[in-house]
Amino acid sequence: MTHRIFSMPVAEVYPHYVAKAERKGHTEAEVREVITWLSGFDDTTLDAHLRERTSFEDFFAAAVLNPQASAITGSICGVRIQEIEDPLMWRIRCLDKLVDEVAAGRPMEKIKRS
Repeated sequence: MTHRIFSMPVAEVYPHYVAKAERKGHTEAEVREVITWLSGFDDTTLDAHLRERTSFEDFFAAAVLNPQASAITGSICGVRIQEIEDPLMWRIRCLDKLVDEVAAGRPMEKIKRS
C-alpha cells in the first residue's frame, strides 16, 4: 500500500513542523537540528530538498539515517512507532515524533538519543 504522504513534498509539511514548535516557544533552528540529525543532511542539503520540493520517499531514499534513530519509541497519531512495519512510514513517523519532542521542550540531548 502506498500512502499519500510518501509522494508529498517535505516542503509542504516543513512549515507545519516549524509552526508546531514555534507555538510552543521553540525555534525553526531546533526543528532543523532534529531533521538534519535524523537524515544526515547538512543545512544546505536540507534547503535544497525543500526548494526542489523533494517527496518524503526521495528525501529518505537519499538520507543516511542516524544509527540512534532505532532508539526512537513511543506513539505518534495513536500508532506505536516500534510497531510500524513499512520502513518509509517508520522514518516519517520518527521525524514526526522528533518534532513533537522539540515542541514539548524535551532536552535536545534526549531527543537525539545521546
